[in-house]
Amino acid sequence: MSRPLLGVMAIYWGQRHFEEMTYFRSLAVRGQKLGIDVMVFSPEDADEGKHKVHGLMYSTARKAWVRSWRRFPDIVYDRCRNQASPKFHQLREFRSKHPELIYLNRPLSNKWRVHQALSKNKDIRRHLPYTEPYSKVSELARLLRRKNPLYLKPINGTGGRGILRIGRLANGRFSIQGRDPYRKIINPQTLSGKELAVKLNSWVPQGKYIMQQGIDLTLPNGRVHDFRLLIQKNGDGEWNVTGCAGRVGPRRSVTSNLHGGGMAVPVDRLLSRRFSSSQQVEEIKRSMERLSHMTVQYLERTYGKLCELGLDIAVDPKGHVWLLEINPKPSREVFRQIGEKETYTQAISRPLQYAMWVFKQRKSG
Repeated sequence: MSRPLLGVMAIYWGQRHFEEMTYFRSLAVRGQKLGIDVMVFSPEDADEGKHKVHGLMYSTARKAWVRSWRRFPDIVYDRCRNQASPKFHQLREFRSKHPELIYLNRPLSNKWRVHQALSKNKDIRRHLPYTEPYSKVSELARLLRRKNPLYLKPINGTGGRGILRIGRLANGRFSIQGRDPYRKIINPQTLSGKELAVKLNSWVPQGKYIMQQGIDLTLPNGRVHDFRLLIQKNGDGEWNVTGCAGRVGPRRSVTSNLHGGGMAVPVDRLLSRRFSSSQQVEEIKRSMERLSHMTVQYLERTYGKLCELGLDIAVDPKGHVWLLEINPKPSREVFRQIGEKETYTQAISRPLQYAMWVFKQRKSG
């Protein structure tokens, strides 16, 4: 059997630069050991007439990426994050033009639509923070009377960009802090209702944000935390939890994302800071795993085949597990940062192993 060609599809940033080149290099090197070639490309690189792609292949001898013409890939691993841009539209056009290719993962909708889909499952619904689309400040003030504080999140945002935490104070004023679209920390401010309206009207586009119930994530040192769980399909096409790690945000931050300066912490160590019972810690971890399996299976039935998901999970002071967000194009750096080398290697290998399994199934079927 000839070596399959896996095409990692990504979107260019700036001057034809891909964002995840370190990860892509790891994929390419690991792929060579597993018997699968890895090419990185954008829909812009495709020549439809020749049915070829001017993609990047990693040369281990030269330790550099080399651009060359190759056939269309046998399997496509989509790493394009959902966004409202012409480049993302090119991705959708490529997928619609080439349904004959094997795609490891289907695109998910924005955060609000994914929340609506998951809310239809009663077992998952109890783990979802109350969420509504944001339309205007008066609706935010109304919801704050019932759910205080609230998080405002971009429906297509990733990495903690543009997230705000807003609280209602006893004197009728409001607190606000968070991160701007470039992840820069917005220092805590206290505002009147009119001042809040002015801020949000300039910062938050209507129809492009959601309001989400705030979960108490504050550690004794004042920093926020959550957990990133990575669940992937293995070389037999079955879902397995690859790993889970804690994330602690930097001082004055309302998010814990690593890209925003967060720090990775082993899951047991972080849970033990809040829960003294080892039995409760183990039950919380089992609850996280059950929730992850329910979520991926339900989303596959709703959207189509997936190969991996990163789940952002919160645990409140009572030990209840909450699903904050789903990332269909997850990073795996959190495992490298906590020194779990085997988990990190597995997190890179599993998409390749699953691609091999899918390729063999197609060939034999």
